[in-house]
Amino acid sequence: VQLQASGGGVVHTGGSLRLSCAASISRFRFKHMGWYRQAPGKQRELIATVTALGSTNYSDSVKGRFTISRDNSDNTVYLQMNSLKPEDTAVYYCNVVPSQIDYWGQGTQVTVSS
Repeated sequence: VQLQASGGGVVHTGGSLRLSCAASISRFRFKHMGWYRQAPGKQRELIATVTALGSTNYSDSVKGRFTISRDNSDNTVYLQMNSLKPEDTAVYYCNVVPSQIDYWGQGTQVTVSS
């Protein structure tokens, strides 16, 4: 099992990034998938979910700025991040929802400079 997040980087406030997650898990199309993030000194939090049927949900902190999507043809989950703020600085991970401990990958670092 492997969920590899990529696409992070350093951007200025107001910038955009698109994260990708390649998921090597069985029955991907039937899984609810999520993007999580962990900022320095804080707990990991779920910020965006896309269900197996394609419905989406967002935390209040990213609603209206981030968009989660999935492509079941190649087992990939995306996170389009717009209007980035310094408080979005974190390591971003993908996992199923609810998360499974053995599915955590290394994540991808997003740094937003002011």
